[in-house]
Amino acid sequence: MPIQHAIWKVGDKPAPLSASRLASEQTLEEMIVRDPRILSSEWMLIGQQELTSHGGRIDLLAIAPDCTLVMIELKRDRTPREIIAQSLDYASWVEQLTPEKIAQIYQRFSNGDNLDEAFYQRFGTDLDEETLNQSHQIIIVAAELDEATERIIGYLNARDIAINAVFFQVFQHGGEQLLSRAWLIDPGETQANVASTTKSKGEKEPWNGEYYVSFGPTSSRSWEDARQYGFISAGGGSWYSQTLKLLSPGDRVWAKIPRTGYVGVGRVTEAVRPVTKFTVQTPSGERPALDLLKHADRYKPNADDPEKAEYFVRVEWLDTVPEAKAVNEVGLFGNQNTVCQPTTPKWRHTVERLKAHFPKWNEQTP
Repeated sequence: MPIQHAIWKVGDKPAPLSASRLASEQTLEEMIVRDPRILSSEWMLIGQQELTSHGGRIDLLAIAPDCTLVMIELKRDRTPREIIAQSLDYASWVEQLTPEKIAQIYQRFSNGDNLDEAFYQRFGTDLDEETLNQSHQIIIVAAELDEATERIIGYLNARDIAINAVFFQVFQHGGEQLLSRAWLIDPGETQANVASTTKSKGEKEPWNGEYYVSFGPTSSRSWEDARQYGFISAGGGSWYSQTLKLLSPGDRVWAKIPRTGYVGVGRVTEAVRPVTKFTVQTPSGERPALDLLKHADRYKPNADDPEKAEYFVRVEWLDTVPEAKAVNEVGLFGNQNTVCQPTTPKWRHTVERLKAHFPKWNEQTP
C-alpha cells in the first residue's frame, strides 16, 4: 500500500501537523543539491541535469564510497510506467560511462574541479578507476508513491536490480514547512544488490553462501581487538554499517583489511548491535566494549547517534592471522562495502584460495 507519513507535536494533547506541499519537485531537487544529506550522508553529487546520448536528462548523479554510481530521478508528473522505463533507459547509458566521461561530468557540475581530488576530500580514500562504475543503482525520488510504482520497484529489486524509492512528505508547522523522508526498501538491501554485482567481465553466477567482509580502516578499527574479542564492526555512517544487517548467526565470513589482505575466517554468532549494547569477554568477566577497545574514544562521541554509531557483529573466529601476515594475491576479490554476497566467479576463486591459507575454515565448535 502507498507509504503514508504523519508527524505529531509532543505535548499533553498530541497534535498532528497538517500535510502540505512544496511549490514544485524542482524545489526538492534544488534542496538536494544544496544539501545531499537529504538523500544520503554518504553520497557525493557529481552531476545534475546531465544530457544522455538517448536524448533525455538525468536529474542527479552521485557517487558512493565504493565508486559505484547512483542515478537519482525525480518522479515529477510522470506515470509509474514512464518513470521506471525512463530510469532503466538512462541506467543503460550510465552503465557505459568510462572514468574519463565521469570526470568530465563532474567538471561540468563543479565548474572545473578535479574528481580525484574531490573524492579523496569527501571519502578520505583514493578514487580507484578499476572499481569506478562497476555497478550502479537507481533511486526514484517522489513527493508521493502509488501502489503501481511500489510494486514495480519491489519486483525489480527482489531480482537483483538495484533500484529503490525515497518518499518525501511536507508538513506545515506554523509559518515553516518541515520535510520528512522514508525509504520504500531498506537502503541496505539495495546496497547489497549493488555490492553483489560486477560489470568488469559481465560474468555472474549463483552466490556461494560465503560472505565477504571489509574490516577497516585500521585508523579507526583494530584487527587485534577483533581477533581477541571476536567481532567485526563498521560505522561512521549508515552506508558503512547497514550491510552488517545481512549477517545472521551461522553465516561464514571472510575478513579482509583494505589494501592489506585477508586476515581471517569466522562464523557469525550474534546479529548486529550498536556499540552501546556490545560487550566483550575478559578474564575478569564481561565488560562494555566502550571501556576496552583501542579506538573506543573514537566511538563515544557518536555512540547514541543511530546514523553514525559504530555497530558490531559477534564472530567466532575459526582461523586468523595477524595483519602483518595478511593474505594478498593477484586476482583475489575486493570490495569497499562492509559486507556483501559476491556473485562473480572471482569470489569463488578467492574462497578456494583462502581455504588453502586458512585450513581451519570449517572447524566445528566442540
